[in-house]
Amino acid sequence: MLQRKIADRYSELAEEFTNISFTPNSGGYGSYSKDGNWQKWATSAQSLIETTFGVPSAHSRNFLSIYQRSDGSDYQVKALFAVFQSAKDDFDAGFAGNIDLRASGEVFGDFVALAKQALSESHKDVAAVLACAALEDALKRYASANGIDTDQKNMTEVINSLKGAGLVSGTQKPLLDVMPRIRNAALHADWGSISEPEVNSVIGFVEQFLLTKFS
Repeated sequence: MLQRKIADRYSELAEEFTNISFTPNSGGYGSYSKDGNWQKWATSAQSLIETTFGVPSAHSRNFLSIYQRSDGSDYQVKALFAVFQSAKDDFDAGFAGNIDLRASGEVFGDFVALAKQALSESHKDVAAVLACAALEDALKRYASANGIDTDQKNMTEVINSLKGAGLVSGTQKPLLDVMPRIRNAALHADWGSISEPEVNSVIGFVEQFLLTKFS
């Protein structure tokens, strides 16, 4: 599970930081790291923070700002660790959201982009298959992430489980009700039963679902 791997990596990097050595400055004030270990550690830490919280996050921005000014001085390197520790603490407390869903959302987003391109090129049937596949997998992954067993369940059953758990509401409910019919037609090559506006509605729904549930 991606969440577990990330948590383990935070712990590994926290331990690695303790191995960075500092040498006193010749003037007797402060110290610095004279080898490349701090840059190696900082690069890995920056990558992990960006993976966890995203590039625009406060953690990522603050870490990068300090790193760009760093020359190995102990106070700068320790400031980097302080930001890293803040990110680790927030991740451990669950404030990074579901990383597995976010990663899945990026993949589904690629499917949606391909579906939109296919539709714009008048390949309705290809767009329908891509959009419906993304929708079904997204629904199942979202349900699983919220403790719902999706094994051997079809789309209608997954949708009903999401409704029963209160995980979809408002305008999502009536929109979802028509999705299984479109999905079944698309995956059984019943092209005459699917219209271009219906394919467009699936694409629009998946985009909004990813934005609200997977980001």
